Amino acid sequence: MAEKILLEAKDLVKEFPAKGRKKVHAVSHVDLTIRAGETLALVGESGCGKSTLGRTLIGLIPPTAGTVTFEGTDLTALSQKELAPYRRQMQLIFQDPYASLDPRMTVRDIVAEPLETYGVCPDRAATTQRVRELLDEVGIPEEFLYRYPHQFSGGQRQRIGIARAIALRPRLIVCDEPVSALDVSVQSQILNLLKDLQERFALTYLFISHDLSVVRFMADRVAVMFLGKLCEVGTGADVYARPLHPYTRFLLEAIPQADPRLRDDEKNLLQGEIPSPIDPPAGCRFHTRCPYATDRCRTEPPSLRPLEGRLVACHRAEEL
Repeated sequence: MAEKILLEAKDLVKEFPAKGRKKVHAVSHVDLTIRAGETLALVGESGCGKSTLGRTLIGLIPPTAGTVTFEGTDLTALSQKELAPYRRQMQLIFQDPYASLDPRMTVRDIVAEPLETYGVCPDRAATTQRVRELLDEVGIPEEFLYRYPHQFSGGQRQRIGIARAIALRPRLIVCDEPVSALDVSVQSQILNLLKDLQERFALTYLFISHDLSVVRFMADRVAVMFLGKLCEVGTGADVYARPLHPYTRFLLEAIPQADPRLRDDEKNLLQGEIPSPIDPPAGCRFHTRCPYATDRCRTEPPSLRPLEGRLVACHRAEEL
């Protein structure tokens, strides 16, 4: 796995205005690095800020504070005009293949849009030929070129979305729950396609998901997120074999087991509701649901610190 850092976020914050003078604390002081050529999975419960973080990293949403650097260039300091060349290098695969494609556009026009925006091809005929090649790379037959999105299945629509994402040959692709809306039989096809494209085009993925079985198949490293903050970051093998943060442990224990012999009827599950991002708890944000919380956890926010070859934000990680 390559060690070169492609993208790095430091002290990244994203807040949204709420009623009155309150704010939604979607992303809170996140430090994260993505290495060239790897798949970094971002996991956590729904509403923890995963998608917001992904969109903020690639500039679709401006950060409230903090910096994002791409190959050493601070993207947050650039004007929209200066940012344009970097936008080519960072693309997004959306969660919903039904909503992410314009129903009024043909497949040809959907995939051609980024090519035409950046003037990649000299004329319309060359653009159409490039679209044919892209569709072939994702397994969409050429005769479907002038069909509309409603004429495709969910898996086919996601393939079209992937073709659009790779059209400009980006360096980084944020995959925002790319298979969660698909049937299980189709999910494996899309995941294998993403792995194949990564190998062929030296792509780097930020893979956002709440499905830990999918993450286990895809990820080189895993970053666990809870209520806008990172809890643990490490290699997939380390995190799955021996989680250091209590929240990571609970997430892994909640994975359904198809084999009855592997089920544990006595396993512990998380209790209570996720705290509100409008009024997050003081100290460790997980302490209201953590059975191991102490007074220190309730008052002092833990920092993301190195431990046993990974990063963990827990005051009691060594004990537990």
